[in-house]
Amino acid sequence: MKLIALLIGLMVERLATQLFHLRELRWLDRVIDTGCAQVERFASWPAIIPVILLAVSLMLPVVLFTYMLGDTLFGFPYLLLAVVVLFFSLGPKDIGEEVDDYCSAIESGDAEQVRTTAKALLEKDVPEDSWVRVEKVEEAVFVQANNRLFAVIFWFALLGPAGAWGYRVTDLIRRRAVFNANRAAMPGPEGDEDNDASQAVAAAATTLHSWLAFVPARLTALGYALAGSFDGALSAWRQAPEQIPASNGEQNEMLLARVGRAALALPDSDDESEEERGIRGAAAANSLVFRLLLLWAVAIAGMTLYGAMV
Repeated sequence: MKLIALLIGLMVERLATQLFHLRELRWLDRVIDTGCAQVERFASWPAIIPVILLAVSLMLPVVLFTYMLGDTLFGFPYLLLAVVVLFFSLGPKDIGEEVDDYCSAIESGDAEQVRTTAKALLEKDVPEDSWVRVEKVEEAVFVQANNRLFAVIFWFALLGPAGAWGYRVTDLIRRRAVFNANRAAMPGPEGDEDNDASQAVAAAATTLHSWLAFVPARLTALGYALAGSFDGALSAWRQAPEQIPASNGEQNEMLLARVGRAALALPDSDDESEEERGIRGAAAANSLVFRLLLLWAVAIAGMTLYGAMV
């Protein structure tokens, strides 16, 4: 039933693009802010402990509903719950749409829109050098595909709706904690001179998320190798990173970026403009992600059929 729900959920996710705005879950920001404020009060504790408790408390409703439904009515209520939870756990934004917006901005020559759409993918400041931006956007597609899609699928397949929602909860807490920490560090009236507690919460939230992303990141990197240039990806995997990652999260992202771009194996073209290269690279990265999604869907379908026959 879990794998059937996963297949249905992926199909719904592909078709219900008009509902993606509902996955922003802005209403949870206030809940997470309140939780983070409570975490900061436990200054004598390692920050990771109250952050884990916050994540568990946000997971609890899904866990309880899953337990209560069980096999009621031949499992159909569970199936409905699983599909709904999976839909809200994926994303929140669609990578394909963001890549299309980025490519359209390049084609239109709107530099400001290019920076805006690139920042949506990078989730950080866009490099000033346009060629560096092209490279970083390609890498961001591979990193975001794991965070928004493949890691959620992995945890859903492993632990059902609770696993998928748990992963998304850690991501929501991480994003909000980092936002609050950056705001607390700002100078002026909006800043906070003593932001050590906010920084500690942000670091703990990032660490927790990186733990849950560790295994999916490596499975996704392996998938990039299988869906693209295997030899190039394998060589990049074995290659030492150019800089030592400061955290597990950075290690995950650097691996996905390095292996993803190597699996892409885009040939150079001397007569290609910077804009054409940017569009070609982003579109090719998105195509590789889609091919990997198809591979995962086929594998899930195969396991579902095998389970039905056994």
